[in-house]
Amino acid sequence: MTITAEDVYALAPYARTLGVTFDSLDASELRTGLAFVPALSTTGGSLHGGALLGLADVSAAVCAVLNAPPGTLPATADSTARFMRPVHGDATAVSRPLQVTRSRVIVEVEISDASGRLCAKVTQSVSLVAPRRTEDVERQFV
Repeated sequence: MTITAEDVYALAPYARTLGVTFDSLDASELRTGLAFVPALSTTGGSLHGGALLGLADVSAAVCAVLNAPPGTLPATADSTARFMRPVHGDATAVSRPLQVTRSRVIVEVEISDASGRLCAKVTQSVSLVAPRRTEDVERQFV
């Protein structure tokens, strides 16, 4: 399946609102970014953990869609995060599918700082669900 950043922004406007950028959209490895802006910071001038979790959630959902059977939409079922150090400056996320079935994709997301140091690791289970409404079918990544 081929999708673009504009496809993601259209279906999930939160990705654009948060400021998530897409460096590569590949089913085996998705690369996304989040630029540091003061509005997303916390004490000490680092990116807020909630912003990093938002980056991870968007990244995992898109990775799941890239690996999903046609006609399904992603829904986060569970997420586990480990924060190892603060992210000062921009963040980069690399997402890889760990397990893909017809109804679920488990994705691992590694978030690094501008120096390439691993700062957080998120494992997320994304359910693949059938759309409930006609308009959802029309808005799918196809």
